[in-house]
Amino acid sequence: MNRSVNLSRDTKETRISVALDLDGVGKADIATGVGFLDHMLDSFARHAGFDLRLRAEGDLHIDMHHTVEDTGIVLGQAFRRALNGFAGIRRFGAAYIPMDETLTRCVVDLSNRPYLIWKVEFSRPKVGEMDTELFKEFHHAFAMNAGACVHLETLYGDNSHHIAESGFKALARSLREAVEIDPKTQGLAPSTKGVL
Repeated sequence: MNRSVNLSRDTKETRISVALDLDGVGKADIATGVGFLDHMLDSFARHAGFDLRLRAEGDLHIDMHHTVEDTGIVLGQAFRRALNGFAGIRRFGAAYIPMDETLTRCVVDLSNRPYLIWKVEFSRPKVGEMDTELFKEFHHAFAMNAGACVHLETLYGDNSHHIAESGFKALARSLREAVEIDPKTQGLAPSTKGVL
């Protein structure tokens, strides 16, 4: 089963290309023009075990919003296509990720019914040059386009870097579990409906 995809999206605001392999080894090659987002996506790929090559060019002279949100959109679209109808997967995944004083939980359902529950608060308005409000924009865009129900909650923590990074790692580890092939599904979508 080939669960890899190449996808690109061009708008007047951004130009983004993604090569994603769900059955990779965690190799990442990321360049978005937003340093902290690059760091987060590198961490995401490594902890999910996905091979990810991502290039983004956006209107950073305005701000980072379009680049961050559109990156989430295209990555989510690529993820959904790579799942090929959600057939044969475990579907559910969960992870707790500690980073020093911070603990974050993520639970996902690859249900083709996208939703985001976001219970994350930051102690600072920026991490590096990136506005912390953009982390929700990224996760929302990813969930909506991936067909994923994502519940992400920082249970406690103070350091904004740790809060953001533990969230990306928790999403990665929960997706890693959810996309695993489950032989008990016999290649079918894991749903009483028969399709997702």
